[in-house]
Amino acid sequence: SMSLREHALSLFRSAVGTVQPAPMLKRALKLQGDECPQLLVKGQAFPVKRDLHLVGFGKAVLGMAAAAEDILGDHLVRGIINVPLGIQESLQEMLLKPHSKIQVIEGAKNNLPDAEALKGAVAIQKLAEDLTADDLLLVLISGGGSALLPAPIPPILLEEKEKLTKMLASQGAAIQELNIVRKTLSLLKGGGLARLAYPAQVVSLILSDVIGDPLDIIASGPTAASSHSIQDCLRILTKYNLLHSLPKSVETVLSSSPNKPTAPEDYSHVCNIIIGSNALALDKAKRQAEGLGYTTLILSAAICGDISRVAALYCQLIQWVCLGFAGLGEGPLGEEMRENLLRLAAELEIPGLNLAEFLQALRGLGSGRPVCILAGGETTVQLQGTGKGGRNQELALRVGLGLHRAQAMKVSGVPGRCEIVFFSGGTDGQDGPTEAAGAFCSPELVAEALQDGLDVETFLSNNDSYTFFSQFQGGHHLLVTGLTGTNVMDIQAILIRAM
Repeated sequence: SMSLREHALSLFRSAVGTVQPAPMLKRALKLQGDECPQLLVKGQAFPVKRDLHLVGFGKAVLGMAAAAEDILGDHLVRGIINVPLGIQESLQEMLLKPHSKIQVIEGAKNNLPDAEALKGAVAIQKLAEDLTADDLLLVLISGGGSALLPAPIPPILLEEKEKLTKMLASQGAAIQELNIVRKTLSLLKGGGLARLAYPAQVVSLILSDVIGDPLDIIASGPTAASSHSIQDCLRILTKYNLLHSLPKSVETVLSSSPNKPTAPEDYSHVCNIIIGSNALALDKAKRQAEGLGYTTLILSAAICGDISRVAALYCQLIQWVCLGFAGLGEGPLGEEMRENLLRLAAELEIPGLNLAEFLQALRGLGSGRPVCILAGGETTVQLQGTGKGGRNQELALRVGLGLHRAQAMKVSGVPGRCEIVFFSGGTDGQDGPTEAAGAFCSPELVAEALQDGLDVETFLSNNDSYTFFSQFQGGHHLLVTGLTGTNVMDIQAILIRAM
């Protein structure tokens, strides 16, 4: 029979496959009719009165654009996409056709806005400004789109905006605050692109890489109404004592009456549609796991918070399931573990997670059948060391260590009766600055590594998970997929079967 590990890998692959640009677009986008053609987006119809234009920005947009061009055919008159530097070289299978009407601009080296990205943003701005009421603008958006769409409101220069952002960051401003300031000084972010395109119909297809899929946050919301004003921006600059050391150009923009183009306040000419997300990927993995015979539950698509706490949550959850397998779930130990789990979840404040309900569902599964628990989101690592790793590899290693400790303490039904595999992987195929997407672990990992002279705790204290996994059993526990051309954050799976 297939190993749990092979099963786990097939879950990850099918989850990532379902949010690949081409299948995702083909599910969401259709073109119908010759006489009076209509664009159908997830069942909503948009008449194509005159011309179809396309713009896009983000890490997954090259593949999205290639698929969109296939679907739109000759109706598409022109397109401009901004994609990360070097992506056409690394993703050969997602390239546009030789005589494509879509111009590709590569920029944002190291994910930072630069002159190339600015050039692309200005071209997109011009295209949007020239549209009429009879035009339809299709906008493709994915994570990383923000750095690829820098267009400061004149007379602000890109480097002045960058410098201000750096000053704020060094004063300890939160990412939300930085984004509010960036948006306020931007022509295209915070709904700017949609305002410029008015009166054309704007349809945005969005691949979400943010927990909860908030339209105004993904790629800084170029086609979503901004929930912030100039007042919010001024408040933040005041809070960090920067109001009196602003570049002249920024002062000019903040004090002038809004010269941003007018468009309906209700954004009625815009339709934003999420066509891919972590939750969608998890749903696909769930169907795959059920097909393999697992009783499957999705914990959450919004796992966030400190990695050591998240690892503790997964370890306790695994032990609790094994305890149930051993028929001891209802006893005092099971009760104590349940309380621990609820406390951990409360500390993590995962949006929308009702853990008590989840545990109730888990308890009702009945024993015997193998169990699969799926989750997704994005954890945070507090860096202490100088090692090489990524949050997914570190999470797997921490879960491995937690399971080893539980076993050493002879806790619960973990040792004897359960076969367990855990993995965490980044859906973009790149975990931190490494070539791995993530890693697998099992309760045996730490003991086996010690026999090879590798001490997991030493590697963890130096944030050196990649080095550990590379050296351990010839890298056998690394999850390596190569760049996938998509990104919906991370996916974790727990697979357990009775032995």
